[in-house]
Amino acid sequence: MGDARLKATIMDGQAMERAVTRIAHEVVERNEGAQGIKVIGIIRRGETLAERLATEIEKIEGIRPQMGSLDISFYRDDVIRRIQPVLHATNIPFDLDGARIVLVDDVLYTGRTVRSALNALMDYGRPKSVQLAVMVDRGHRELPIRADYVGKNVPSSHEEDVRVCLTPLDDHDAVEIWDLGNNKTGGAE
Repeated sequence: MGDARLKATIMDGQAMERAVTRIAHEVVERNEGAQGIKVIGIIRRGETLAERLATEIEKIEGIRPQMGSLDISFYRDDVIRRIQPVLHATNIPFDLDGARIVLVDDVLYTGRTVRSALNALMDYGRPKSVQLAVMVDRGHRELPIRADYVGKNVPSSHEEDVRVCLTPLDDHDAVEIWDLGNNKTGGAE
């Protein structure tokens, strides 16, 4: 990313753990327990966060929600502009029809990733409900999408990139703001 530089670390690993624990409690409370909840992470970092969320729900309720992962590469509205999208395997080992889904992603920005994920989910079945959990909501929505569960709201500018770093994908756990300078192509979504 050329001249990008780290501007601030707004959540460290402990803060992220507390946020996941809080979100797990909120999910259990809203759904009156963990029975019937299925957690699906949007590949890549959403999948890692979904695993952590399922582990926390299991600690609270003694029931581990069924887990899945969703690749939205071909559902993105910018797929035509990409030369070769990176493909990962969607893994949803359960029936979506009538299920209560908690969809997990790292950063909510314009809403386009979530819209793509909803389109992808509907190709696998018709859930009873879909709730959205994100580690960071940075605003700047372009579509009418909002998260049901948010680790942290992080107001940011378009000249910034909000990055969620997660082990084992990254060498540490943190939420960081990077200044993109003149390079405005970054920004998690």
